[in-house]
Amino acid sequence: MNFGVNSARENETMTRLSSETVQDGHLVTQWATVRAKLQLEVGDVEYRTWLKQVALGGLNGDDLILILPTRFLRDWVAKEYGALIETIWQTVNASIRSIEIRAQPSRGTAPNLAEPVSRPGHGANRNGAALGERLAGPSAAAGPPAPQTGHGSAYETRAYAGAPLDQRFTFDTFVVGKPNEFAYACARRVAESPATQGFNPLFLYGGVGLGKTHLMHAIAWELSTRPSGNKPVTMAYMSAEKFMYRFINALRNQSTLEFKNELRSVDVLMIDDLQFLIGKDNTQEEFFHTFNALVDAGKQIVISADKSPSDLSGLEDRLRTRLGCGMVADLHATTYELRISILEAKAHRAGVEVPAKVMEFLAHKITSNIRELEGALNRLVAHANLFDRPVTLETAHEVLHDVLRSFDRRVTIQEIQKRVAEHWNIRIAEMSSARRSRNIARPRQVAMYLAKQLTSKSLPDIGRHFGDRDHTTVMHAVARVTALISTDVAFAEDVELLRRMLES
Repeated sequence: MNFGVNSARENETMTRLSSETVQDGHLVTQWATVRAKLQLEVGDVEYRTWLKQVALGGLNGDDLILILPTRFLRDWVAKEYGALIETIWQTVNASIRSIEIRAQPSRGTAPNLAEPVSRPGHGANRNGAALGERLAGPSAAAGPPAPQTGHGSAYETRAYAGAPLDQRFTFDTFVVGKPNEFAYACARRVAESPATQGFNPLFLYGGVGLGKTHLMHAIAWELSTRPSGNKPVTMAYMSAEKFMYRFINALRNQSTLEFKNELRSVDVLMIDDLQFLIGKDNTQEEFFHTFNALVDAGKQIVISADKSPSDLSGLEDRLRTRLGCGMVADLHATTYELRISILEAKAHRAGVEVPAKVMEFLAHKITSNIRELEGALNRLVAHANLFDRPVTLETAHEVLHDVLRSFDRRVTIQEIQKRVAEHWNIRIAEMSSARRSRNIARPRQVAMYLAKQLTSKSLPDIGRHFGDRDHTTVMHAVARVTALISTDVAFAEDVELLRRMLES
């Protein structure tokens, strides 16, 4: 993806070209065709979210120029949809040599084609970039600068008692993968351009420890470090519980007017864990009126909860309806690949060397939420520092025995076969096949060995799960694997890793 800046003369020329060529009826008709094909290709939801705002800029020779209102949208569309847009355009108009996607403010200003250019096709990936490419920038171990207040910054953060901003929770430290990339993109959009139509309110939902609070803090940090402007923009971040306590306190002290004015005067209001308001009718009533006042005034609202608005059955219907009228983004359960990326990023920021096999072990065993995963790594690192010992699989099993116990379960032969097949990249069906090539026979022997070690099945029972093999075949497999473990260190580590992943 290339980035460049044009000179003032080039900018003036290209602005003139843009205004002239957009009037070309053929080009406008072609653009309408391209938009229709794009909508069919990506679906209505994706189209409305990311592509509806793409505008036709014009032609510069054989280069077509498309316009988006912000740099963030420009970068996202170029990366995620650039190659697709270029392909569709060239089917409609083969004379188009390439496409340039530019950022141009949409506040009634003249087109500014001197903005850096994103050229689709250079590393563009319709299905998203690799996880490593989505780690947003350099390490932020020291945290971002503290938010400024007053006129020295364009954003003033009001972090009420009990809800300070965590310096660890920035966009730089948020690891992006398939389960959370949509929520991440929405959060970045709100941080770059608050109160954008379609993104207000922004409603983030997902299970415990999946990154909702991290994204809310990241939005606040991003806003708090913006360059100075004419008028400071104020933010308020608090949990729903804190909102309720402040409202009750205002009622008790007969200061409800002050409470209303204080919250309704901010430009960005963030409420975490909204599900806490379920069953609190009076607090819901106050929040509903605060919500309406801010949205009607064009202010941004960001909310998180453990369920989507439609599933928060304890909330009033009118409130649930309003919550769902903006952008609703969910954070799914983490995948194995995302957990590995999180562990790698955290270990890198901590400056600690953690063996890949230990990370794989943790990523396989601790799957419920990111907090437990990071907590487990913190304990391992602290233990290694305190006792001056390296981080190994053995110490991981020893230090985290209580955490791992919560994941206790009965191991089945089918699960053993699945894990072993995945580890050696063979099909599960090969566990029962008659093939005897080494790349198949060796994993099969390991699976038999682990079945003997980790289950209470008899040798004949184990043999029946492996293509009705005789019990003597299982005995031979166990003996062979035992011998290899004592002579081949790398093989022994593989078997030990598999065993620790599977055992209780």
